Amino acid sequence: MYAEERQQAMATQVSAQGRRSVADLAQDYGVTTETVRRDLSVLERLGLVRRVHGGAVPASGLTSLEVTLGERGRAQTEEKRAIARAALDLLPPAGASVLLDAGSTTARLAAVLPEGHALTVYTHAVPLLTRLVSNPALAVHVLPGRVRQTTRAAVGPDTVAALADLRVDVAFVGANGVSLAHGLSTPDPEEAATKRALVSSARRVVALADASKIGVDAMVRFAGLDDVDTLVTDSSVDPAQRRALTEAGLEVVVG
Repeated sequence: MYAEERQQAMATQVSAQGRRSVADLAQDYGVTTETVRRDLSVLERLGLVRRVHGGAVPASGLTSLEVTLGERGRAQTEEKRAIARAALDLLPPAGASVLLDAGSTTARLAAVLPEGHALTVYTHAVPLLTRLVSNPALAVHVLPGRVRQTTRAAVGPDTVAALADLRVDVAFVGANGVSLAHGLSTPDPEEAATKRALVSSARRVVALADASKIGVDAMVRFAGLDDVDTLVTDSSVDPAQRRALTEAGLEVVVG
């Protein structure tokens, strides 16, 4: 692969995933970390990416590109499994209620919910339903709304209104970006409105986000860090970013 082809591929990958580390890019393209840093410097001068500690994010730092649920499901799969397992320790007691947001990481949590732990579960995510209803310990409720093709999740006024009437014990939410300055964010305004209502409907909020989302700002903010009790991420999270989030008052759990 020529340098120009590699750099174009890197720019596309950073745009699609929101953040890529130098180490991951070096492994993906079979080059040294020094080569990746030079490539990222070229891309930054061209205005295609923005260099950050340990990697790169989309040029504006505010990514509006929204990948499909299937594409997200194929990214960071092992990390998302680890996050889901760690999130099990944050489940409320048997008999309590939870709310599961749409997303590839929350889908993995839905798949590992224990069959001996009775819960009332609300969700607006169509892909989670098969996994949830197959668990005999769960009483599953589906929220109304228009289902978006990209995320296969119900959104819109009906979804927001239904969430306003709920008060669940714990909400597990996903995000496209988590940062000190912008909080939790997502590219789509309707998704953001639904997530905002979801956060407001819970006594405790747990965010599930792999390390590639940390330090990233998507276009629409739906929650501040002070709206979230716990962030569960994976072991590749940058230590400096984890420390900064902790110092901001957010509990960070590493799966």
